[in-house]
Amino acid sequence: MISIFIKDNLLILKYSTDNPWAHNRLRNGEDVSLKKGSFTFLKEDLYEQIQVDDTDDGAGLEFVLGILTDDEYLKIEGRKLGITQDVYIQKDIKVSERFFVGVHSASIFQKINRIVTEDIFIGGTRPESMPTEEFQQLLKDFPSAYEITKYVDARLASVLSNYFDSTSNVGEKYQRYMNKKQSIKGENLPEIFKEGEVAKYQTILEKLKLMLANQNKYNEKQWQKEILQIILILYPKYIYAFEEAPIRDHYQNKDKRIDLLLIDANGNADIIEIKRPLNEKIITKGRYRDNYIPLRELSGTVMQIEKYIFHLNKSGQTGENRLTTKYQRQLPADFKIKITNPGGMIIMGRDNLLSLDQKQDFEVVKRKYKNVIDILTYDDLLRRLKSIITAWKNRS
Repeated sequence: MISIFIKDNLLILKYSTDNPWAHNRLRNGEDVSLKKGSFTFLKEDLYEQIQVDDTDDGAGLEFVLGILTDDEYLKIEGRKLGITQDVYIQKDIKVSERFFVGVHSASIFQKINRIVTEDIFIGGTRPESMPTEEFQQLLKDFPSAYEITKYVDARLASVLSNYFDSTSNVGEKYQRYMNKKQSIKGENLPEIFKEGEVAKYQTILEKLKLMLANQNKYNEKQWQKEILQIILILYPKYIYAFEEAPIRDHYQNKDKRIDLLLIDANGNADIIEIKRPLNEKIITKGRYRDNYIPLRELSGTVMQIEKYIFHLNKSGQTGENRLTTKYQRQLPADFKIKITNPGGMIIMGRDNLLSLDQKQDFEVVKRKYKNVIDILTYDDLLRRLKSIITAWKNRS
């Protein structure tokens, strides 16, 4: 039996047993290992040397586990815990065997020693010290014997189930058990960024509204640049946008220029076309065979992007190398532009004045190209911004 307490400004570990094995080892100049090596003591660690000469071998042995080195910490030499670094524990912390020994007598600090190589401070005011509450939580997180058994069963079942149909579903049982355990809880990131994100998207929304109200004051080039800023924030996967990107038309044996080429964080290329709305509708006012159909501007833009995508795919690795070389000064080292089934995006027109039937037919048009091209109106962007703002405001 082990008990740990403070005595004369020392941290004492008392070991009580009716078996004289520990006394005999100390008399022979050997060390005493307790709890499968969680504690290791020499004769010189005895609180009173006379203990081993006591004729009553059943008497408890008191070892000096820690020494008060200053006004704040008790120092435990690493050798006493079977580790390479020393442990410092704030003197007012109530220490017990559980502080050092886990399930199946596993040494807590020997586990920590496999990860941490510096002296360990627990509690107190030192800046490098681990808070007492955090260490207590760490002890709670050490797996129990039941959990270890469940884990071993789950690992065995994952292999055996490939060969034996009668294997019990212990993997799911283990996962259900782990899901019930209290999990570590980090910082609430939405709460940290909430105010800034709402302000960011609100600013973008107001800017877009102002642009739409004054669209005639922008030339086509400036309009594209301003809208592109918004797109890169709304679609953060894109980290680069290049104007007039070259692409080879092998059939006409000449170069063409893509107005705007988007590159995502993995180097994949997509195409975007940005058109000023100019208060024009994007779908016919009248019906053709009882359907509203796209206006020429939309159909032509779709065709243009489809041809760009065709030529990009046709260019293959040669096209990738050409684009990477052209923009290498703007790209990080070893970053490569990739052409892997590129997609397209069209930003044009308004849908706020469309009738319900027109909107339904327009949705059919958009879904027709959905697998390759996203067609967005400026009202789509307005709605998206409003939804994002509402979502951020409701996060907690």
